[in-house]
Amino acid sequence: MDCQITSEEETHADSKAVNRRRALYLLGWGFIGVFMTTVVGSAIRFFFPRIIYEPPTKYKVGSPVEYTLGVSERFKKQFRVWIVREVDRIYVVQAKCTHLGCTPNWLASEGKFKCPCHGSGFTPDGVNIEGPAPRPLERFKIALAEDGQITVDESIRFRGERDEWEKPGAFLSV
Repeated sequence: MDCQITSEEETHADSKAVNRRRALYLLGWGFIGVFMTTVVGSAIRFFFPRIIYEPPTKYKVGSPVEYTLGVSERFKKQFRVWIVREVDRIYVVQAKCTHLGCTPNWLASEGKFKCPCHGSGFTPDGVNIEGPAPRPLERFKIALAEDGQITVDESIRFRGERDEWEKPGAFLSV
């Protein structure tokens, strides 16, 4: 018996080959399309830089009468500062250790700031008294706004080792 392929079977075999060829053709162009979309999308994204939103450098912390003698930790978490009130002045101390940048804790019973990372200690006015901290804590500019509230400006810093703590803006006389 001779095995002959009928024209119907031949047509069916040709249509399978065409369908496979067409599928590979479409798949190839699909990959090229995805690649080109990625390249063009990346090029367009380049012109829209990512923006980092940072907290404000100027803010109000309330009225001077709200603060009693000593250290206030009211804004330690929100702005990373302590408000210190002495008999005749108020100043703002940055809650950032000058050794490696950890946040010290206020130990009221000992009357000092103590850094939990490496043990640096600071007096209430920010002077380094123990540990590896190389210099005193920094202070921020403080002023009285027109509405009677204390305004802190973190963009202006005062450093104790440069004798800047007595400059105007380093403290608020009360």
